[in-house]
Amino acid sequence: MTEKKTATPNEISRSADKMALSEPPHTAPSGGEWHQSGEDGAQPLTTNQGLKIADNQNSLKAHPRGPTLLEDFILREKIFHFDHERIPERIVHARGTGAHGVFELTDSLEPFTTAKILTEVGESIPVFARFSTVTGGAGSVDTPRDVRGFAVKFYTKQGNWDLVGNNIPVFFIQDAIKFPDLIHAVKMEPDRAFPQAATAHDTFWDYISVTPESMHMVMWIMSDRTLPRSLAMMEGFGIHSFRLLNSEGKSTFVKFHWRPKFGLQSTIWDETMKITGADPDFHRRDFFEAIEAGQFPEWDLAVQLFTQEEADALPFDHLDPTKLIPEELIPLRVIGRMTLNRWPDNFFAETEQIAFCPSNILPGMDFSNDPLLQGRLFSYLDTQLSRLGSPNFHQLPINAPKCPFANQQRDGHMQMAPQAGRVAYEPNTLAPDAPREDPAQEFVSAKIEESGVKGRIRPESFADHYSQARLFFLSQTAYEQAHIASALVFELSKVAQTSVREAMVGHLRHIDENLAVRVAHGLALTPLPPAPPASVPIKDLPLSPALQLIGKAKDTLLGRVIGILIDNGSDAATVAKLKQAALDAGARVKLIAPRIGAVKLSDGSVIAADGQLAGTPSVLFDAVALVLSAESAKLLCKESVAVDFVRDAYSHLKGIAINKESELLLEKADATSTLGITSANNVEQFLKFAKTRQWERESSHRTLA
Repeated sequence: MTEKKTATPNEISRSADKMALSEPPHTAPSGGEWHQSGEDGAQPLTTNQGLKIADNQNSLKAHPRGPTLLEDFILREKIFHFDHERIPERIVHARGTGAHGVFELTDSLEPFTTAKILTEVGESIPVFARFSTVTGGAGSVDTPRDVRGFAVKFYTKQGNWDLVGNNIPVFFIQDAIKFPDLIHAVKMEPDRAFPQAATAHDTFWDYISVTPESMHMVMWIMSDRTLPRSLAMMEGFGIHSFRLLNSEGKSTFVKFHWRPKFGLQSTIWDETMKITGADPDFHRRDFFEAIEAGQFPEWDLAVQLFTQEEADALPFDHLDPTKLIPEELIPLRVIGRMTLNRWPDNFFAETEQIAFCPSNILPGMDFSNDPLLQGRLFSYLDTQLSRLGSPNFHQLPINAPKCPFANQQRDGHMQMAPQAGRVAYEPNTLAPDAPREDPAQEFVSAKIEESGVKGRIRPESFADHYSQARLFFLSQTAYEQAHIASALVFELSKVAQTSVREAMVGHLRHIDENLAVRVAHGLALTPLPPAPPASVPIKDLPLSPALQLIGKAKDTLLGRVIGILIDNGSDAATVAKLKQAALDAGARVKLIAPRIGAVKLSDGSVIAADGQLAGTPSVLFDAVALVLSAESAKLLCKESVAVDFVRDAYSHLKGIAINKESELLLEKADATSTLGITSANNVEQFLKFAKTRQWERESSHRTLA
């Protein structure tokens, strides 16, 4: 007789879970019937009301290149739900920092717009700028490989203008209806809640592999642009085409660009990972210290202006947010300068509570029909209700205009300005002094004729997903191309599904065959996966050196930080000379010693160290100098943190100055090349090396794809 086995509680639980998973997710209404699967076994996609969705790729537009319609309840439901998924942290751009400053116009755009901020030269306009990562939560680190948000609120005499963009001029998707899908894919995987602030996982690359419109953005995020050395060393972009309107109502398209005074600079991937461990707050600390030192971050504001006729002549559609207009086609015109010069008094009240909305524009400005922008005009205002808890978020000091504002809106949670009087409507005859329309200063929308058949149709002009991705990659220096290939190998090596890795390499074949071969080799994919069909022929566009980062490096030390390693007995004259020269060149200087506190130099003077060696590695500096006594250098050769201080600076291609007594450490760190290394007495040469990386040294330190 077979013994009957009793199920354990765990087995019963697992069995119940299995049964539950096999059931429909909800009980069908009385008389209703669940359609659980299609021909391929997949459930039909529906709205929250059960309406089956035929097209989840395109929002409803007046015509293929027309504006998105307010009646698109599917878009609104999807964005509405997405906006309210997390409280109160931002869903995206949660990890950020910001500062107050001023904007000054230097070149009037009066022929193109009536917006006074763009016509009144010399006016000083207060601003607040916030910089952020996209994917991580508020408690994540500053330095992942990620897009950076670049948002500026201008407090103008005509009201607030919010220029809300990123440090990359294009985006992953062409239509706002796909934004929740993109962010759900890139965020932590919902069953395991990791990885945090990272794209190197299956769900992100699975989504990208079936979204060819993302390929241009993929080239940007795999480039050094997503590893900025400093927030003050990033470009910023408004991404979309906007419109400017002049006094006659004539419309001109405009794209906005921020160009940093400190120039562009990135970190190296290995260096970035070590920075993350050494200082998770690296970017915000650097920004804070620069402002405290009076080395105020600055950006030039530049525009690309073009007519409808010029737009029609472009070899791509400027309304497609996955495309950019190369500067070689439409040059940039610098019109103003932003200087950030004051840290917030309270991080939460200002940096955390600031609310940006792309819909905040001024008279003389208007929107284009970019379908991603059209969705953002709805999404940002809606999300503030969830995040800040009140329709009166605009009354918070950081969000309130600095010009008078008045309307008949009343009450609501957290009302901070109780209005007097009996009238709360317009027009009226009972309150002669109540706010009224002012036709003389009204906001005027561009008079654009829209015609066509409304529908969920992606314009044919949006179909080219590879030409600009190819343009970007081929425009990079050889070093930057190698970094992109290596980044792809790293990211895709974290993907468990072979089919996803193969699909991505297939896409890369459309961008550049050699790139695909390099990545496939790094992933041991043989034979080379096939390329998917391209919707339209891929064009070889003229290269754009302006898209480089290394090639655009500025000859400056502004914003850079020099670390000088010292100890008891260090030569006082050499330390003083190096420090003063670096300060005079615009850099900041930190003295590092084996022990924090007082260090007695060779002349008997005592100097305070700014950092302790074990806690202040060389990854935190742009260049390093070693000024040690013979005795100290000999002792530090036995300290791994001291050897690593030199080895990392060397392998991360930084300029190094060294006195004769410290050469023991250089030998211990296996620094065999002399490229970028000079005597501590040759200050001029050292400062030249400190301005950039010694890229010629890279091939001897790491194997790149």
